[in-house]
Amino acid sequence: MTLPIVALPIHTERLLLRPLTEADAADVYEYQSLPEIVRYLPWPVRDRAESREHTLKRAGFTHIQNDDDLLILAAELPGGGGVAGRVIGDMSVFLKSVEHRQVAIGWVFHPDFHGRGFATEAARATLAFAFDEVGAHRVFAEVDPRNEASVALCLRLGMRLEATFVESEFFKGEWSGLCVYAILRSEWAPE
Repeated sequence: MTLPIVALPIHTERLLLRPLTEADAADVYEYQSLPEIVRYLPWPVRDRAESREHTLKRAGFTHIQNDDDLLILAAELPGGGGVAGRVIGDMSVFLKSVEHRQVAIGWVFHPDFHGRGFATEAARATLAFAFDEVGAHRVFAEVDPRNEASVALCLRLGMRLEATFVESEFFKGEWSGLCVYAILRSEWAPE
């Protein structure tokens, strides 16, 4: 690993993945305020002011260098059209271990853009970033097994189920499990 890694824009076929900024607060609020979106995320539904504060905090996560550093990439729709420039979700890159070259990724997308392949496109680009730029040996995602869309995304990415923890934590008023999906650099086959 050559550290630090600074977030630079990543262009995919339909998206621009770039560091989250203060200017993205209104777009981020649009999905952080939805109960069905934050159901499996470690934060509550937020009002506009809380979402803005959270976005400002996350906008500071622009590089990774040490264990547990976090990088946030906004998923923006570039180009023409009525939603151009809109942030429709974000990707998280956690440097879990420098020594063991372990990276965790996560994602959240506005429901208006579900089912169109945007999360898959962004996650594939994020995996490529983790392996090619960060130098990860292993990339993993921790997913609530009830979150069927995220489980399906892990499988589309070629990740394998490594562990299932049954009712391992009391989360948002109920017992929930945790699944760990992972892929090794040697298994990664970018499209």
